[in-house]
Amino acid sequence: MNAYEIAKEQYAGLGVDTEKVLDKLKSIPVSLHCWQGDDVTGFDQKGPLTGGIQTTGNYLGRARNPEELFEDIRKVFEITPGTKKLNVHASYAIFDEGEFADRDKIEPRHFKRWVELAKEYGVGIDFNPTFFSHPMVKDGLTLTSPDENVRRFWIEHGKACIRIANYFARETGQTCVINFWIGDGYKDIPADRMGPRLRYKDSLEQIFTESYDFDKVKPCVESKVFGIGVESFTAGSSEFALSFAATHDRCIPLMDNGHYHPTEVVSDKIPALLCFFDEIALHITRPVRWDSDHVVLFDDETKEMAKEIVRSDALDRVYMALDYFDASINRIGAWATGFRNWQKALLNAMLMPHDKLKELQNAGRFSELMACQEGLKLLPVGAVWDEYLRRCGVKGELEWFEDVLAYEKETLSNRK
Repeated sequence: MNAYEIAKEQYAGLGVDTEKVLDKLKSIPVSLHCWQGDDVTGFDQKGPLTGGIQTTGNYLGRARNPEELFEDIRKVFEITPGTKKLNVHASYAIFDEGEFADRDKIEPRHFKRWVELAKEYGVGIDFNPTFFSHPMVKDGLTLTSPDENVRRFWIEHGKACIRIANYFARETGQTCVINFWIGDGYKDIPADRMGPRLRYKDSLEQIFTESYDFDKVKPCVESKVFGIGVESFTAGSSEFALSFAATHDRCIPLMDNGHYHPTEVVSDKIPALLCFFDEIALHITRPVRWDSDHVVLFDDETKEMAKEIVRSDALDRVYMALDYFDASINRIGAWATGFRNWQKALLNAMLMPHDKLKELQNAGRFSELMACQEGLKLLPVGAVWDEYLRRCGVKGELEWFEDVLAYEKETLSNRK
């Protein structure tokens, strides 16, 4: 018997059918974020990052144009298993030579090449309006600005993005999750916290008057605790985002596990929100002391987030997307490492006998529950993972990075 056959028998003893798990895992879409490839630079402006976002490092091979970014995305698709979606920011609009449209005027045709890439792989596209890194971010504010000209510009940007989300859903035939996040806030203690939030609420309500089919386009509101330069006040707090989603039809909450206080964990928030929302969305990252967007690892919180989705029988209710960017290491390797690790976390969660564990908890058999949970940690999930990679036609854990090194030598090192 090979390692997978042995593992299959062990899991069968726990009532887990690894064949069903592998088939299901292969079908779960996870959104791959385009901004890892170029350090969130985008194609529509040359200025610095703003909105509390930072990238550090200058590793060779950053994608400098759509052709290079698409080339890199294709490589990541090649070396990662499972079903993917593309996740695109509005700042990645692609204009014909000599053409330009500001963010309040972007149109679906400016994203035609993204649709062509998605159709090449038969995947969907998720979308994000870009409320940062633009001259119309005045005093660090967009949708909360007291300047009506500024606020109107960004409201029109949000509406334009909903029209683009409609286009993505129509062209790909798959749901488009469109995520609204703003970095608006203040560096020091504000004199008015409610005013900016009322303007934010009004701005979102105006944006959502744009027509969309909620079965096909899923607007989300994402919260954040703070950002660089806006340490004292963030308009889009957790309470604001959750309250807005809870009180507005056709809107769902999005949680980024780097957007909370260090003692908070999104794994605990997932089942809480699923008690009240039919659907929720996630941006999966790895914070190191703050929202630093480190590459996702196969660590405890990543595994716990996946467990809570599976335990809650919510694989079809949670929209999953990756969100990190690291310019200090090989960007292709970073992309693929994070994607593979979230797949591992899902597999690990799907291989657990959750019904048995719940029975132990409900019966108050807590010593036995602890022992069982600890024993599960040593079961051969690695053997099942290796079989999953084989069936997906993807290289194993100790082999795939050879392709990254070859790509760096042949392609990335030539980008001077």
